[in-house]
Amino acid sequence: RIQNSEGASFESNLGRYVFANSRGFTSSYRTSSCGLGVMPIAKDNGSMERDYWHSAARSASRIESAEQVGRIAAERALRRLNPRRIPTQKAPVVFEPRTARSFLGDLFDAVSGSAIYRHASFLAGMLGERIASEALTVIDDATIPGLFGSTPFDDEGVAARRTIVIERGLLKSYLLNTYSARKLGLKTTGNASRGITGNAGVGPGNFFIEAGEMAADKIISGVRQGLYVTELIGASANTVTGDYSAGAAGLWIENGELAYPVSEITIAGNLKQMLMNVEQVGADLEFRASIAAPTLLIREMTISGQ
Repeated sequence: RIQNSEGASFESNLGRYVFANSRGFTSSYRTSSCGLGVMPIAKDNGSMERDYWHSAARSASRIESAEQVGRIAAERALRRLNPRRIPTQKAPVVFEPRTARSFLGDLFDAVSGSAIYRHASFLAGMLGERIASEALTVIDDATIPGLFGSTPFDDEGVAARRTIVIERGLLKSYLLNTYSARKLGLKTTGNASRGITGNAGVGPGNFFIEAGEMAADKIISGVRQGLYVTELIGASANTVTGDYSAGAAGLWIENGELAYPVSEITIAGNLKQMLMNVEQVGADLEFRASIAAPTLLIREMTISGQ
């Protein structure tokens, strides 16, 4: 039932990053990356669906084989065939790691010092307070060897470090460059990020949700009825209010099993409630980018269907 493909790609990059500033700091380090991806098209009884799988790492020896990438992509496309519409309702939502990473990217924007000092984040003034469930610990660590966000120093020459942002639901730290740190009366966390021109902003090292102990299939088996999200379309989060919405596709969960594909739906909630409603964090953390997350179970979100 795999009828065609929108193409496959392989990329390999090797370079050296050199940084110097007016304070006398000069240093450099080598960088590398490899990636392999494919997007197959599946057809069945008038239904046509596509999906994508991509494996990436710092070295070619650490990426999945072409056979693995192709098989996973094909399986993902096939399971989307003949999707159903579902009625609007409130239900548990399980984010697979790829879509959970998007949610974590919105959280990064909310803990970024540039948003905090401008009071453009719902987390401004919340240091030391509970902002999430005890199941959630979020870390930024640029010192882990071999990952995409790993670096010896940030883009202001500040040594890389490990920062616990959220510890068992408590907001422990924002992520700061020197400018935002000064504005807030805090110390930089070594998260300056910049291009060739312009002032430094705030960027992630390796920003991730600490893995839990439960396998993804065990998390799904504990959901009587809910949504397993495999794709987000046009996700939008307001970091000031926390309002969140996204077009979505995935699989409907019935009695702890993935029952059938669903599409043309929108999920909505508020980041503040979503953080507090994290019930389970999976053990399947994989670093495919500088932002990474395992499977997440959110207790309840609004799912808009037909």
